[in-house]
Amino acid sequence: MHFTDLLRLTTSSFLSYRMRSFLTGLGIAVGVAAVILLTSIGEGLQRFVLAEFSQFGTHLISIQPGKTQTQGGSVGIFGSVRQLSLEDAAALARLPQVEALDPTVTGNAEVRANTRSRRTMVYGVGGNMLNVWKMKVDSGQFLPADDAEQARAFVVLGSKVRTEIFGAENPLGAYLHVGGVRYRVIGVMESKGQMLGFDLDDAVYVPTARAMELFNRPGLMEIHLTYPENMSLERVEEAIRSVLIARHGREDFTLTSQQQAMEVLGSVLDVLTFAVGALGGISLVVGGVGIITIMTMAVAERTGEIGLLRALGAQQKQVLALFLGEAMLLAAAGGLAGLLLGVGIAQGLHAIFPALPVHTPLGFAVLAESSAIIIGLFAGVMPARRAAKLDPVEALRTE
Repeated sequence: MHFTDLLRLTTSSFLSYRMRSFLTGLGIAVGVAAVILLTSIGEGLQRFVLAEFSQFGTHLISIQPGKTQTQGGSVGIFGSVRQLSLEDAAALARLPQVEALDPTVTGNAEVRANTRSRRTMVYGVGGNMLNVWKMKVDSGQFLPADDAEQARAFVVLGSKVRTEIFGAENPLGAYLHVGGVRYRVIGVMESKGQMLGFDLDDAVYVPTARAMELFNRPGLMEIHLTYPENMSLERVEEAIRSVLIARHGREDFTLTSQQQAMEVLGSVLDVLTFAVGALGGISLVVGGVGIITIMTMAVAERTGEIGLLRALGAQQKQVLALFLGEAMLLAAAGGLAGLLLGVGIAQGLHAIFPALPVHTPLGFAVLAESSAIIIGLFAGVMPARRAAKLDPVEALRTE
């Protein structure tokens, strides 16, 4: 039997039993569609979360008070955590490895102007916050680089607070009470939207020292700093440790770089994407079981045809290839239909719910189609071997 004859017999069987072929491929199509849909959503969420984090740049380091490290025993009195101070921030800002630095204190307080009031996030920040977080002022100016201990009572509004409190009125120069203390409005931030559920526009920005007084905090909650792109992370972290250990007497702080955080986050999201893809793969396996069932029935129905092929000189391996080819063709057609179905559903969901990020990488589509064909191959082995081992005389006798 020539290869062209084998190919013609495989496709003619596929076309002759359309309903059976449709039902066989349907199981694979549903499985591939589930894999594509779930991985598209998982990959979309991964890209969305990483984009949210990377919008502030990757050359960013955060310093928190306290050492996140397991100790071998009680450290007693030496275990008390020394707060990060404005003096610590000033010492770090003088390092040549530091581009911009922002000492931060955060809290929630009531803001009030005229007859309107609301509770909102209050960020105590330094004058370099814009450079650290890549943010911009829409009107007016940002907080000036005052002496940290004698900062003036200035406030910069987030765009949502500006709309909610002042409406169409120009807020620049007006007074806003933050936690009962009067501040002069000197600027309005450009809208930044939400990041992982946090509305960056529903906030006000005041000098760090003022925020420490407002929330009665003895020290800073965090220090954020950026460093040059051509400088290694290890070199910057070493310089930071040298300064803070010299001031605190020991390492009682934790450094977290944006680069490290994104690597960890990326690893976690990769596992989640793989997990949802594996769940979809279960449907693909069920489709493979369907191919085994249908192909076994096809061998029983076509026993006479198999006997005739053997009587005409077809070898066992050619009968084996015939049924294996048919199983792979069914799986490939079902997989292709599943690809179109999965991509269509994913894009449809994105059109209905624009906030839902979806992305279908080409590699996932190729992997899903390849998996479908491989499953079809394995699912067709048992029925094909059964067909190949049929005795031609006995097979013709059953006709």
